[in-house]
Amino acid sequence: MAHIKRGTVSRRKHNKLLGLTKGYRGTKSKLVKVAKEAALHAGQYAYNGRKQKKQDFRRLWITRIGEAVKKENLSYSVFIDKLHKANIELDRKILSNLVVEDPKTFKFIVDKVK
Repeated sequence: MAHIKRGTVSRRKHNKLLGLTKGYRGTKSKLVKVAKEAALHAGQYAYNGRKQKKQDFRRLWITRIGEAVKKENLSYSVFIDKLHKANIELDRKILSNLVVEDPKTFKFIVDKVK
């Protein structure tokens, strides 16, 4: 009996996987078993990175607002508290944006809160 060829599906899967891991160091981009492991880890890092990104940006916004408010002789926590009490509903992202792009408006908000 003649040898039956197989593996077009496997070949396609393997090539797809090796395409994903292209550029990885050493055998991680060459050997299917190792590449599969590397791709799984990369996916996990990417997932965690998407969560981390949100934390990092919030931290950045808080730092920016804190520094800007310090110049007005207020602490960050006091400023945020006064914002809530004054019923001004601006989130940290917008406040941070104001600090960078429109300091006059930010100063106006700080003065209003004081």
